[in-house]
Amino acid sequence: MTAGTLMPYDEALDRFEPVLGLETHVELGTRSKMFCGCKTTFGAPPNTQVCPTCLALPGALPVANAAAIESTIRIGLALNCSIAEWCRFARKNYFYPDMPKNYQISQYDEPLCFDGYVDVEIEGQTVRIEIERVHLEEDTGKSTHVGGATGRIHGADYSIVDYNRAGIPLVEIVTKPIPGTDRMAPEVARAYVTELREIMRSLGVSDVRMEEGSLRCDVNVSLMPRGSAEWGTRTETKNVNSLRSVERAVRSEIERQAGILAEGGRIVQETRHFHEDTGTTTSGRSKEEAQDYRYFPEPDLVPIAPDPAWVAELKAALPELPSVRRKRLQAEWGLSDLDMQAMHNADAIELVEATVAAGAPAADARKWWMGELARRANETGTTLADLPITPAQIARVTELVASGSLNDKLAREVLDGVLAGEGTPDEVVERRGLQIVNDEGELSAIIDQVLADNADAAEKVKAGKIAAAGALVGGVMRASKGKADAARARQLILEKLGVSD
Repeated sequence: MTAGTLMPYDEALDRFEPVLGLETHVELGTRSKMFCGCKTTFGAPPNTQVCPTCLALPGALPVANAAAIESTIRIGLALNCSIAEWCRFARKNYFYPDMPKNYQISQYDEPLCFDGYVDVEIEGQTVRIEIERVHLEEDTGKSTHVGGATGRIHGADYSIVDYNRAGIPLVEIVTKPIPGTDRMAPEVARAYVTELREIMRSLGVSDVRMEEGSLRCDVNVSLMPRGSAEWGTRTETKNVNSLRSVERAVRSEIERQAGILAEGGRIVQETRHFHEDTGTTTSGRSKEEAQDYRYFPEPDLVPIAPDPAWVAELKAALPELPSVRRKRLQAEWGLSDLDMQAMHNADAIELVEATVAAGAPAADARKWWMGELARRANETGTTLADLPITPAQIARVTELVASGSLNDKLAREVLDGVLAGEGTPDEVVERRGLQIVNDEGELSAIIDQVLADNADAAEKVKAGKIAAAGALVGGVMRASKGKADAARARQLILEKLGVSD
């Protein structure tokens, strides 16, 4: 194995045990920024949502956003955290173009929420992820580095900065070290971020769109030899921006670090960048320790002391959390743990629930979303939620099938039409002429022709080989272009041939 070679994943896990740490940043969906009144609309023209405070002009002072504080407390409660009776903001000092003050208002050793946990389900096992702290801070601006081969500041011809994002309320959720995940480490990391995303959605505190940066994850990985009690040196892969990439980043770092350690090398504590195209990480910069940021209490803001009675009111008003909801729906729908986990992994639970609410039986709703529609999503490289079809439309398709107006084959054609933008299910049925053949005379005539064209199969059925009727039913379905009721066609075939099951 030469320098820089990745060790195969299974071999790496035979020799080393991974320890994870995840730092997740959630942009809150407040209407104004954390310490000023600027708007937070995503996609606004660059540098149009700024003011003296978020640009750090002389004399401008911050005022804390009460809605952001409330949202952070609700997040902490949903993550089973203790809420601080008293806490304060701190200045995190560093020099980078996206931070106009040359410091970030954050929290350090006195966070708003601390000591929580989240349980995630992996392959039938419950894994508890302990939360060290949930703290509130302001986001940075967005830098774009123009020129150069990497898109990074090093080697760029020049850089431009959009400060619209600077000052948006940002909640950072930091786990305690996560040992003991073994070969499931990548899946555990993905499941944890997935669960956080669902919790944030249920609370309504953020849209948590990873593609827009409102949910970002920093992935910390270290390895220690099997049997060792001493943890290894960690690396931090920054701003991983999709659930799949979280999983791939963990796996890539395990393989990379194992390859270095197997050759007697040393892991450098550093930040790293994840590359979507290759699924690998590259070195960024040496990782700072807390003392490098020279934290000290923010002198321009008063401490936060949440009223315990108010915190109790917020806790009592929390919505049904995703894990509780999944267990309730699983019981209501009569699903196995594996079936429910598959729906969870596919982000299909909300879609199935909405389809059931629109009138579809749970089994039918699940069948269409997890079957035909999941296949379409995979083929087009999109998610179920982004398919151009609604739960109400799926419910209507199931209704048409249940009433005998469609069979499953015709229903799939209806889905084709809806997905192609041809209108509602009823409009597609009418436009494409997909109504099932209900005219007994028409169906009888089709069967007579099929029997005449397939005399050998008909004789086999007459002789008692009932299984041969399947070929005749297939002929009827072809002749009717899939519009016949297969069960009724089989019944009529047997009647015409004078036999019964």
